[in-house]
Amino acid sequence: MEEYFYLSATELAARLRRGNISAVDVVTAHLERIAAVNPRLNAVVQLDAERALSRAQAADAAIAAALARGDSVGPLHGVPFTVKDVVETTDVIAAAGLRERATLAPTEDAVVVARMRAAGAILLGKTNCPPGGGGGDTDNPVYGRTNNPYDLTRTPGGSSGGEAAIIAAGGSPMGLGSDSGGSIRVPAHFCGVAGLKPTSGRVPNTGVFNHPGGLSDPRTQIGPLARSVEDLALLFGVIAGPDGRDSGVVPLPVTDYRAVRVSGLRVACYADDGVASPTVETSAATLTAAQALADFGARVMEVRPPIAASRGITERYWNMSALTGAGVETLFSDWDAFRTAMLVFMADYDAIVCPVDAHPAPKHGDSDPLRFNYTLPYSLTGWPVVVVRVGSSPEGLPIGIQIIAHPWREDVALAVAMRLECDLGGWQPALSL
Repeated sequence: MEEYFYLSATELAARLRRGNISAVDVVTAHLERIAAVNPRLNAVVQLDAERALSRAQAADAAIAAALARGDSVGPLHGVPFTVKDVVETTDVIAAAGLRERATLAPTEDAVVVARMRAAGAILLGKTNCPPGGGGGDTDNPVYGRTNNPYDLTRTPGGSSGGEAAIIAAGGSPMGLGSDSGGSIRVPAHFCGVAGLKPTSGRVPNTGVFNHPGGLSDPRTQIGPLARSVEDLALLFGVIAGPDGRDSGVVPLPVTDYRAVRVSGLRVACYADDGVASPTVETSAATLTAAQALADFGARVMEVRPPIAASRGITERYWNMSALTGAGVETLFSDWDAFRTAMLVFMADYDAIVCPVDAHPAPKHGDSDPLRFNYTLPYSLTGWPVVVVRVGSSPEGLPIGIQIIAHPWREDVALAVAMRLECDLGGWQPALSL
């Protein structure tokens, strides 16, 4: 059987639409790949194999009928996917790493899962996360620890670590995670895949455990992970838009990244945030990415935005229950002032390029209080961010960078990331697997 498990979701969807391959073969290949790699990774914690194969058979029949009639099928018809375990799925246990939810099987899909299914995608299973779905390492008392596919002694990060790990290893072509402080971006960086944190208000949180959305959850966004930037754009178009339930979602159209001209874009670049000093290779990879954009015609300037206040704001936000009423008012006033300062800075730029973390994936158990230092500022702004691999450490570990754009301009971040993926290689297979 052809190695379907390393093809992109976009390529799989195109071949399936043409009737060149079967959904049953594609799903079977990914289930076999999960069986081969998951014992070492512990990334997939609930597998919905029987229903996935049944839906693949139905997908093949639907494609055959559509071809006979000259009709079309959904943009993800027959393509398998996985989701982080906080994202609820009908009749599949959604423990979210908590013992009290260890046998809980939801009776309804989260809105983003329903949209994936409506586009024709086939759920393979659920992926591991920290307890409750938030944190920097993917480990919990229900399922245990997830390992990084590039070095099993290292963390895939969190909190979407299981999702990033299984996609990097070829067990799933695409999936969904969530990001409040860096929970899509750090695992994408540690595992060498592409990830998108959309603008706050782009994607409904409805049906995602502990992610209420709306005014009470202004940072968290559901977003895609995949092995290619093209796949991120495809998934983003499927899941974005209001659902009539999450009050924070804004009805703005999704614009095509292929219409963006990277040549001429104004790009701010910094390799050091002034607090979490990057490794030599992290700094070099960031500057290499900046040079690649400059060589392509972007106007790149080495300058750091006014991010110094962001960590203090985040710490108060995380401990808001301990604040007085006046303290809460001051917190949101300072948050607004930070967002304004960042918008003023961004008036001169179309995008920002910077590290995701100061280093590649660390060993299990290595604590890092600054893990989200590079990602948190853009959680507070609510701006869209794409992560793409642009280099490697001496040990062969992936190094990704963040591409940040103006609010609602995912198309700009995706276009810049696509350019860097083409120039610098993007995802690479894990030699340890």
